[in-house]
Amino acid sequence: MWNLNQLISGGDEEQQDNLLGDTEGLCSLSPLQSLIVFAKPIKFALLFTFGNMLAVGSTAFLIGPEQQMRMMLDPVRIFATAIYIGCVVLALICALWIHSKILTLIAIICEICALVWYSLSYIPFARRVVSDMTIRLFDTEI
Repeated sequence: MWNLNQLISGGDEEQQDNLLGDTEGLCSLSPLQSLIVFAKPIKFALLFTFGNMLAVGSTAFLIGPEQQMRMMLDPVRIFATAIYIGCVVLALICALWIHSKILTLIAIICEICALVWYSLSYIPFARRVVSDMTIRLFDTEI
């Protein structure tokens, strides 16, 4: 903290170089470290899925569980909710029961896409805008 105060108040050049030079090593991983992190998608899937469930469930504290369920089962977003819950269950099955890293990665990618689509259902006309954009960019419709 003292170094940061010195840097802000205009400390000498040597202290500025030391403070800024240390950040380069923090963001770089060696190839072995990258492989180790990549080789643990099951732990990531569990933490990511439980985090998403907590995030969706936390809105029940803000608006109440009954209102949350009504909003999730609204005809406008019933399919997005079902797909999202299905992807959450699929990710947990792949991570906990099947123990397949490839299937877990695929399930997490599907869960992310389903979460984005589910979140867009709360923004008026957002899914239509994204669908129109994909038609223009990729000549296909979601």
